[in-house]
Amino acid sequence: MQDAYIVDAVRTPFGKHGGSFRDTHPQDLAAEPLRALNERNSLNGGNPVEDVIYGCVSPVGEQGVNIGRLAPLIAGWGEEMPGVQLNRMCGSGQQAVNFASGNVRGGLSDVLVAGGVEHMTRVPLASDVDTDGQHYADESIVTETYFEHFDELTTQGEGAERIAQQHGHDREDVDQLAVDSQRRWGEAVDSGAYDEQVVPVETTLDGESVVVDEDEHPRPETTLSTLGDLPLVFREEQAGVVHAGNASGIVDGAAGVLVAAGTACEEHGWKPMARIVDTHVVGVDPATMLTGPIPATERILEENDLSVDDIDRFEVNEAFAPVVTAWLDETGADWDRTNVWGGAIAHGHPLGATGAALLGKLPYQLQACNGRYGIATMCIGFGQGIATLIERV
Repeated sequence: MQDAYIVDAVRTPFGKHGGSFRDTHPQDLAAEPLRALNERNSLNGGNPVEDVIYGCVSPVGEQGVNIGRLAPLIAGWGEEMPGVQLNRMCGSGQQAVNFASGNVRGGLSDVLVAGGVEHMTRVPLASDVDTDGQHYADESIVTETYFEHFDELTTQGEGAERIAQQHGHDREDVDQLAVDSQRRWGEAVDSGAYDEQVVPVETTLDGESVVVDEDEHPRPETTLSTLGDLPLVFREEQAGVVHAGNASGIVDGAAGVLVAAGTACEEHGWKPMARIVDTHVVGVDPATMLTGPIPATERILEENDLSVDDIDRFEVNEAFAPVVTAWLDETGADWDRTNVWGGAIAHGHPLGATGAALLGKLPYQLQACNGRYGIATMCIGFGQGIATLIERV
């Protein structure tokens, strides 16, 4: 079995909902990481790349007809470049990278690009099922047979509320994590931590040419006081903790990761950033839905004879703050080594792209701290979890 390496990782800035990317077609946004990877790694129009694997959670409308194939065509990679789109809901971008690493490790491919895209302004959340203003809590989206096995269908927000309640986390607990996420993003941007990974995008807005070069959703000035004024979304004030300020931002963005075998790195003169050591997925209770990162992390550590103390950096997707606070409780991981450059509460969560963006962020963090191991993990709708272990090289 050959090793799979992360050669390079890039993403677009994440545009706020209705922001600078509102006039940008999702297919054009999806092509941007490919253009950047091509320029930075002398891919010659994608010539050594054997396939493009892209995650997309709402593959309908402008994101339909296999955006994984369209993105390289639009990037100018030619008609011979294949591409595929996949959907593991919020874990889609990370799953794309995991599939790429599996193909390389298994010897089926030598050079792949994996990533994802989600334009949540032009193709809103739940567009694949939401035609009448309903949402994922509408029981009509699943067959009646589902309820022969499960008692209820819950929203992700209600799942987050149940997790907070089960772990005894109050609003101040989860709001403090949100404040930290925003502050950490601000400090990371000020230090230049995102400069290499986030690539500027030239696009058109209201008929004028603009360059978008920074995430638009973050509010690094956020405090506990400002969050305290926000109304809860899923429960009454006395019974819940989740609001817009401690949940992931609805944004537009794309990310790409160049994955290659060691022999390909030597052939093309690439210096890899990290080795993809192992990947793992789990299923969990679909009622609470969002606890998957806990067993996914525990199992990938166990299977590689590691402990949380061996991991220098964690990226745990901040879909909702209680997901991360519960993960910290259950795994015993250190918050000071987790989401150190801010997370999705700050920069946002473009569903199909986030996993690739978080996994792409890890090698840069390991370089910055001179660390060895990093783990990225995400919760996933209907009760799944995904994890990837990488090692800096």
